[in-house]
Amino acid sequence: MAKILFVMTGARHWTLADGTEHPTGYWAEEFVAPQQAFTAAGHEIVVATPGGVVPPVDQASLTPEMAGGRDVVAAMTAALHAAAQLRRPITLESADLAEYAAIFYPGGHGPMEDLAVDTESARLLVEAMDAGKPVGLMCHGLAALLATELPDGTSPFTGYRITGFTKAEETQTGLAERARWILEDRLAALGTRFSAGEPWAPHVVVDRNVHTGQNPASSAPLAAELLKALS
Repeated sequence: MAKILFVMTGARHWTLADGTEHPTGYWAEEFVAPQQAFTAAGHEIVVATPGGVVPPVDQASLTPEMAGGRDVVAAMTAALHAAAQLRRPITLESADLAEYAAIFYPGGHGPMEDLAVDTESARLLVEAMDAGKPVGLMCHGLAALLATELPDGTSPFTGYRITGFTKAEETQTGLAERARWILEDRLAALGTRFSAGEPWAPHVVVDRNVHTGQNPASSAPLAAELLKALS
């Protein structure tokens, strides 16, 4: 079957407006749900990060309050432990998109710190889009689109219908007023057509080969849409 490149954050914190380093990483569900769906369908997953560092999981995503109960936390923790690809990531620079059928970005606040300004990640995104390969971005993973901005303020993704973590959801986390910038605002300024669903409810938008999910609850539905594109 196909190989899918998971581009993941290497950041352990998100720098807020006052310089505070908010602990973060990738959101567990946004890796586990797609990883399990793709693997069950017979696909191989390769993880790539800036510098080839092991991606850190946001510990908040493994609390019963955020994950939906102790049983869910136990299942996700076991899934992360079993995912050997998390412990042997490649560098973004070494990723040859010709080897992959699709590219996928889990979220968590980590991408706001590193992938939002990573030119190698931007290269992979634009190459995938130009080649017509399925592109999947989850939640704060859409911050990676900001690194594709051109000198005139546009992007190859300008005009695309997308969704991502909304201003309303960021406000409900209590971090909106402390953030240097809000993802929804920056994506709109890039010229994308941002679609905001109900906070915390599943919401997926597909425009051509670009597939986006709003929040953790959108992880499994987004993976299902990507599997349709791969088949």
